[in-house]
Amino acid sequence: MHNVASIEVEQDIIQANDQIAFDNRKKFDEKGVFTVDLVGAVGSGKTALIEKLIDEMDDDIGVIAGDILSKFDAKRIEAKKVPVKGLNTGKECHLDAHLVEHSLEDVPLDDISVLFIENVGNLICPADFKIGAHVRTVIISVTEGDDTAEKHPMIFKNADMAIVNKIDIADAVGADADKMVNDIKTINPDIPVIKCSIKTGEGIDEVIKTYKDFQSKRLNAN
Repeated sequence: MHNVASIEVEQDIIQANDQIAFDNRKKFDEKGVFTVDLVGAVGSGKTALIEKLIDEMDDDIGVIAGDILSKFDAKRIEAKKVPVKGLNTGKECHLDAHLVEHSLEDVPLDDISVLFIENVGNLICPADFKIGAHVRTVIISVTEGDDTAEKHPMIFKNADMAIVNKIDIADAVGADADKMVNDIKTINPDIPVIKCSIKTGEGIDEVIKTYKDFQSKRLNAN
């Protein structure tokens, strides 16, 4: 009976979260803001990717930097002179729709066209929690091991695109980037998977093009 009760409570939490995520998405659509939920482990390159995209994309970008203690990543984004809201989760290992909803009070949605939401650094907890973003991107790096996708299938099943980062040092760490791509495509054949190196810039143009394609589809759908 205790197990059944736990399952029912979890389902109620997920359902409540999904409703708030729906409301968040509606707000993004009303404001015309294309929103990306960026998920990845600590050290995968989430913040570095956002910094690179701020430099390379021709959009008015805003950022929500979510972390157990967000000031470090938020400070890096602030240096890029774009609006950023640091979102501390405390003991929580993921962002949820309710946290994002409240953070939007401090995000100038009328002044931006793209919002990147950097999720908390892990590949497990965020899997079940939608936040209302149009696209969920999962970024992993070769330094995590080329079996990373195999070990974390759920996050890729719920993703819209994936990035394999740090391919410039794959040989040095003994990782097979192509295997990582193939593993992701086995888990979710429908999503684009991009190999890149944020350090060298390889693959960044493809990341931007993919986001532009998603953005165009969203605009056409509305």
